[in-house]
Amino acid sequence: MENSFKSYNLKSLLILAIIVLTASQLYGQKIKPSDSGYAPVNGIKVYYEVYGEGRPVVLLHGAFMTIDMNWGELIPELSKNRKVIAIELQGHGHTPFSDRKLSHTTLASDVEGVMDHLKIENADVVGYSFGGAVAYQFAIQSPKRLKNLVIISSTYKSSGWLPEINSAFKTMKPSLFDSSPMHTAYDAVAPDKTKWTKFLEQMIASAGTPFDLGDTKISKISSPVLIIAGDNDGLDKMELIKTYKLLGGNIAADFSPMPKSQLAIVPGQGHVSLMMQTSVILNYLNNFLK
Repeated sequence: MENSFKSYNLKSLLILAIIVLTASQLYGQKIKPSDSGYAPVNGIKVYYEVYGEGRPVVLLHGAFMTIDMNWGELIPELSKNRKVIAIELQGHGHTPFSDRKLSHTTLASDVEGVMDHLKIENADVVGYSFGGAVAYQFAIQSPKRLKNLVIISSTYKSSGWLPEINSAFKTMKPSLFDSSPMHTAYDAVAPDKTKWTKFLEQMIASAGTPFDLGDTKISKISSPVLIIAGDNDGLDKMELIKTYKLLGGNIAADFSPMPKSQLAIVPGQGHVSLMMQTSVILNYLNNFLK
């Protein structure tokens, strides 16, 4: 009974995510990239899209998502005065499925490889959820390529999620995604549609594997970091405060210089609905990245 209840809750969350993200696709302002293609990196081809001109900012999407599903509403605004480079990580969207083992280290190296391909020396990096963990790893292993880091609703270790989220990861099954708009979006752009189930199995196995990038490594991130989270987005807020403290925050700024990193908790938001707060997130990004 308990496992059935967990499965029901997970399916309800997935349905909510699909409704919200599909609405973003349908009603978000559409613009065409000025450039798109594949970067050959680490034995695979990673798909990217480029929008606008200006200082570069790299966008890393959440699990099971495409560029459009995650960033469709933000890209038109960000690209008005920035060069936006949106990447689809291994197996996602246009990027082919690969049997290559998923790891934060390798995925972060893929991001650097795309930057090399586009001749971008350094950039701001914004990562949501799964992409946020990759962004943390990028900051750890490629500090000279990073200007500013923005982490949206993500953590660098499994214990950063609430216990019920980690439990949900362990009960997730490919069948939850059957005939979903996510499946439809995958079929619309994936180079090989027959890899859908293998892709899901790979991602689900990754989600259920505990990880920890290390407190010490996080504390050594030299770039300014903006953390954005919903007040009820599944992250353990006590752990989030510890993360912010590792980055130099949680001080009495009236007695000390203001820390270079920032923490924004958006009220009344969950993990999915947070990404629909386009104007709120855009305001945080513009104020921080300038």
